[in-house]
Amino acid sequence: MLTTLKNAFKIKEIRKKLLFTFAMLVVIRAASQLPVPGVDRTYFASWFSQQTGGAFSFFDAITGGSFINMSVLALNINPYITSSIIMQLLTIAIPKLEEMQRDGEDGRKKIASITRYVTVGLALIQATAMAVGFGRRGLLVEYNALNVITAIAAMTAGSAFLMWIGERITENGVGNGISIVLVINIISRIPSDLGNLFAQFVIGKPFATAALAVVVIFAIIIVMVVLVIILNDGTRKIPVQYAQKMQGRKLVGGQSSNIPLKVNTAGVIPIIFAQSIMQFPLIICSFIGVTPTGIWAEIINGLNSQNWCNRARPIYTLGMLLYIVLVIFFAYFYTSITFNPLMVADNMKRQGGFIPGIRPGKPTSDYLTRVLNYVIFIGAVGLTIVGILPYVFNGLFNASVSFGGTSLIIIVSVVLETIKQIESQMLVRNYKGFLND
Repeated sequence: MLTTLKNAFKIKEIRKKLLFTFAMLVVIRAASQLPVPGVDRTYFASWFSQQTGGAFSFFDAITGGSFINMSVLALNINPYITSSIIMQLLTIAIPKLEEMQRDGEDGRKKIASITRYVTVGLALIQATAMAVGFGRRGLLVEYNALNVITAIAAMTAGSAFLMWIGERITENGVGNGISIVLVINIISRIPSDLGNLFAQFVIGKPFATAALAVVVIFAIIIVMVVLVIILNDGTRKIPVQYAQKMQGRKLVGGQSSNIPLKVNTAGVIPIIFAQSIMQFPLIICSFIGVTPTGIWAEIINGLNSQNWCNRARPIYTLGMLLYIVLVIFFAYFYTSITFNPLMVADNMKRQGGFIPGIRPGKPTSDYLTRVLNYVIFIGAVGLTIVGILPYVFNGLFNASVSFGGTSLIIIVSVVLETIKQIESQMLVRNYKGFLND
């Protein structure tokens, strides 16, 4: 990776892209410190410290601390991520959107434009809910119409601004703009999390205990990173052979190819969906200020990831079992709407392709479905292990951090993808240089 970056800086065009991306990230981190006008930041920090839900820690991580600081980027790119997921699901459900997606570049531009409008709409709704809901309880220094409108406008504009920066990084930088914005937010929280771990397990402890704690901390991080890399790069390649046929006076075809099925086909989406469902009741109760009692309190506590693997109350770990089931379910669900074995089999048949030993048509579709189910299960199990390890250590050792399995998957996936894009740009540039010579 370091060699790739070193070689990239030697190429003027790519060096400009890297420097532009770095400049945009500096702008983002600077804007993250700008407070929303009329907001009492001490009130919100105090409220946030009283929340124990894992969703709040993850939300703080993916916003890079902007949410807890109530900066103009408090909503960050969360409305864009939500709108992108909504549009992706609607593309499957609405034939007109599916037709747009098949129209090539023009169709994708139309869908991207709709996604932007949906993002602004969601940001406006979320900003209004926060300004009105929290404003009455002390978030705003003075709760009046002017301060509410100002807070709504500032947070909505901040979210739209981040979306614009992400698109500029995609066009003028190294690519993956929105993903890079998300990663820099998560990375910005890692130093403080590591500081908290060292303060809890290393500082003030005997030398042997402290040394062992350091080794364990970094060993766990390294093992998780390696597991995520394996999970991200794991691919099952299904061989495809194309029959020879005559086109005019030429004999074409006969070449071989493959269908790559990624082990982690759905990426981090299953974990995000599962976390959202598990933490939704907890977030609603926190926002409206309701404290559940009786059996409802036990249920809410079981859904709270901070209570899982708690040796004092093992019953709460049932919530983790529900979480595992949801992750596996969404892994299958999301893959089923993004990869259609029947469509792939029909396209292969029209192009004269076939899987060796498998007849074209429905037998090919059935074979792809069986292989896909097997691959998805392996990916879902690996994703579950990465996702629950932080909760296990938090429950057993009270080692709470905002960067967990989800964050590591996002960081590793985006870094690997960005490095691949830089390498491809270097390769294209070398080809151009060869042709120009």
